[in-house]
Order: sequence, then structure tokens, then C-alpha cells
Amino acid sequence: MTAYDAIVLAGGAAKRLGGADKPGLRVGGRALLDRVLAVCADAGSTVVVGGRRPTVRPVTWTREVPEGGGPLAALGAGARHTVAERVLVLSADLPFLGEATVRSLLAAVEPAGREGALCTDQDGRDQPLVAVYRAEPLRRELALLATEHGSLAGLPLRLLTAELDLARVPADPMASFDCDTWEDIAAARARIREHGTVLDEWITAVKNELGIELDVDTGVLLDLARDAAHGVARPAAPLTTFLVGYAAALASSGKSPEDAAEAVAEASRKATALALRWEEETAAGSGPGTP
Repeated sequence: MTAYDAIVLAGGAAKRLGGADKPGLRVGGRALLDRVLAVCADAGSTVVVGGRRPTVRPVTWTREVPEGGGPLAALGAGARHTVAERVLVLSADLPFLGEATVRSLLAAVEPAGREGALCTDQDGRDQPLVAVYRAEPLRRELALLATEHGSLAGLPLRLLTAELDLARVPADPMASFDCDTWEDIAAARARIREHGTVLDEWITAVKNELGIELDVDTGVLLDLARDAAHGVARPAAPLTTFLVGYAAALASSGKSPEDAAEAVAEASRKATALALRWEEETAAGSGPGTP
């Protein structure tokens, strides 16, 4: 992926949430801020503008001046800590933002002459806090605005975007969904638990909680659990998957995440074959002629 730095804006008074610590609110068991940090994990450096807090990975912390000075002042504070040619800018309350959207934004900045790219929502509205900006024109316009108005505090983001040549990238309908109210938080939590997404969300949450980076075929593990439960006994399912993970960890110790994923797949294949053999014996019984 194209080299970039990231700025995540995690300040603000959260007035519509009664002053709650919005970046720390959890959706799917993970803080909103951590969910956003996960989609820009390959950034060269990540700057979070807001109050310090535990995060899923190391970041650089800074604050806007004055505190509560608004998103443009926060963006100015964050930009001072970046060095890459491209800067990804995100708000900290985007529970459904995905890596695909980040890749699309970075790709849209590639054509010569474009000074950035921002997402547009399904109503065609610009989302300047789901965007990638070229560092040089971003710093130039921030400096000009600060000179013209005396500071960046309280200025609207549209003053910045109006001066830049930006590509528009239509976003996935949920990519720019932000959590400004308790109703938004409730809707996000309910969506996480929808049947079609709950397993992916849970596996991602577990991997983040355990601090592991491992892409495995969840279908293989689910099939293994089913075969163990059906062919042996129901409690065999969780115990077998645990043993598969343990065996894979031993087999891939000191190796790459790709090797670890292959070790999981190989251990799953062996355990599945064993469960099927066990089931065959159970079905055939132990009479004469049983293989």
C-alpha cells in the first residue's frame, strides 16, 4: 500500500452524548478509537489528537490549541507530527470504516495534480474527516487560514476543502457512519450483532484483544467444530479447536503469520479427518468386518 501517515481526531465535547468519552465507547467490544486505529495499522506513523488513553497500538499523542478549538485546529496540530507525503485523516467515531475505503482514498490521490481525496456519503455530502490529503498543500492551506483568521480555532473544515483540488470517492454506505448520539451507538451495536456479520466482528475483536495477527479460514474451523460435535460428542468441539490452535502455535513458533495460518489449516485438516474416522467407526459399530 502507498506510504502514508494517519491523523485521527479524537477530541471534541461530545455534547450530543452528554459529554461522554466518545472515543472510548465500545461497539462490538472494542473502543471506537481502537476500531479506527485498526484500519490504518500500516500507516508510517499515527497521530491521535485528543486526551491520552490506552489504545490497541502505539500512537503519537497531541492536542489542539486551544483545547476544544474544533476539527481544523486539531488537524493543524496533528499535521505537525507527520512526515509522509500523504496524510490519512479520520475521525475517531467511525465503527464501520474498512481498509478497502482507505485503499480507495489512497489510490484516488495517485493521479498527478490532485491534492487529496475525500469520501462522499450516499447523499453526496463530502466527508472531510474520511480523507487523504497531500501533505504539502494541506500544510500550505492550514498556514494560510491561520494567517488570515489569526488562528485555526473555531474555523469550519469547508474553508480548507474549498481551497484544495480533491477527488471524490463514493464510500460504502456504512463507511462514513459516525456515532454522534446514543441512538447512533445503539444502532451500531445492533448492526454488529446481525447474523451476516457477527462472526467476522467477533473474530476480529478476539484477535485484537489477544494481540494476534492471523488470517485463518473460519469456515474450516467451523466445519471442524461441527464434525467433532457430531461425530464424537458436543463438548469435543471447543476442546478440539483449542488443541488445533495449540498444535498450530507449536508448529509455527518463530515463523511468519502466513506460516501460522497454514499450520492452523494443516492441524484442522488432521483433526477433521480424525473426527470423520471416529464417526465412521461409531456408525459401523464394533461387529465383525468393521474396518
